[in-house]
Amino acid sequence: MARLNPPDTVLEIAAQLEKAGFETWCVGGAIRDVLLGHPHLDWDLATSATPPQMRELFGSRRTVPIGVEFGTVGVLDRNGTMHEVTTFRRDVRTDGRHAVVEFGVSLDDDLARRDFTINAIGFSPKLDEIRDPFGGQADIARKLIRAVGDPEARMREDRLRALRAIRFAARFDFAIEDATHRAIESSAQHLGRLSAERVKQELDKTMEQVRCPSAALTVWQSTGAFASLVPPLAGVTADSFAVVDLLAMPGLSTRPARRALRFAALLLPLSPASAGDVLTKLKASRNEIQRVVSLVDNWHRYGADIGTALNANVPDAVSIRRWVAAIGRLDIGSFMRLASAVWAAGRQRGEDAPEPHAVHSLYRRMVRTAFRDPIDLGALAVDGDDLRRIGIPAGRGLGMILQALLEIVIADPRKNTSDYLLVEARHAEERLRLENVGRGHSQET
Repeated sequence: MARLNPPDTVLEIAAQLEKAGFETWCVGGAIRDVLLGHPHLDWDLATSATPPQMRELFGSRRTVPIGVEFGTVGVLDRNGTMHEVTTFRRDVRTDGRHAVVEFGVSLDDDLARRDFTINAIGFSPKLDEIRDPFGGQADIARKLIRAVGDPEARMREDRLRALRAIRFAARFDFAIEDATHRAIESSAQHLGRLSAERVKQELDKTMEQVRCPSAALTVWQSTGAFASLVPPLAGVTADSFAVVDLLAMPGLSTRPARRALRFAALLLPLSPASAGDVLTKLKASRNEIQRVVSLVDNWHRYGADIGTALNANVPDAVSIRRWVAAIGRLDIGSFMRLASAVWAAGRQRGEDAPEPHAVHSLYRRMVRTAFRDPIDLGALAVDGDDLRRIGIPAGRGLGMILQALLEIVIADPRKNTSDYLLVEARHAEERLRLENVGRGHSQET
């Protein structure tokens, strides 16, 4: 029983409820994760106390009414950490996502309304007792995701459970019990009832919590979840999902960075426009959409050329400067992580893809180029003011001349001097003038 040892702050909340005469149990994911040997910080409680009784017992300063209509009150422990405390309840009616609940029931009734047996386990700190009426501990030992009671009924009650089952199975490397799997397949055609935000949250959790998301993504595809929720991904090859797995890299220390890369890998088979459309429909943030679409776009534009160059020989300095200039010095790291994963997945399939040492060498050269060589307009030895001073008027032509000068400097950084570039600017202006005259003459004839 030492393994089920909730934090002292949780025990204090439970003890205060018990002292006031309210039966209280630790429930939910924390029990499951402790039994699995995983760390878990979010300890929730179920109790016979109603929300008004909880708020009276702990006071308004320590309680947050986060879902009182469903019996849930947030209770702050002595460190200010909030724990969800929910009244024992059972579902009276549900529309496939939201339930009408009834209070005043027992712990066993409360556990019976939960999704999977591994999540339907309670622990009483007072009694030092585990309550496991549906065999959750046995299913943990068997590494099995199994619905509580009738799987079809559980899925009808809340369509999100189908996606949760897939995520749990992938996260813990569990199998999905046959009847539960059939219920997920039956539920797929009804998943459109879920809000875009809920679907995106499940994908986010899959990208963040699952070491090898391809295990979940393959089931999304095979059960019809993608067909219902993200149709453009319903027909992509399952091999493409392997790229997502290869982006769980130590260098990706922040969740948003890892998640954006993994979403880019997931959407890589699509066009940049289609990738952006998928994320927009999933209500992703504007920043995430921009990051992912930029990665997908850069891969489609430059990935094949860079891979071919790496396979053929050592890329020349001019090509590297052009790639870095096009991709952007601040995006080189993300792009090369994505490219490295794509090529690694290709090697796993027996394809001819760049070797890791060549990829790493290119990345080092790209970083040196990004912060040493003149690869953007800001690094030019001249700017728009300099061009206007020599008589080149402001407008579209001036911008085209600056871009032409940048191409010259990318090809040969030694030419990035004011004297040289001002001469070249005059030549470029003359070429533009002649082109304009030629176009005018052509239109007249």
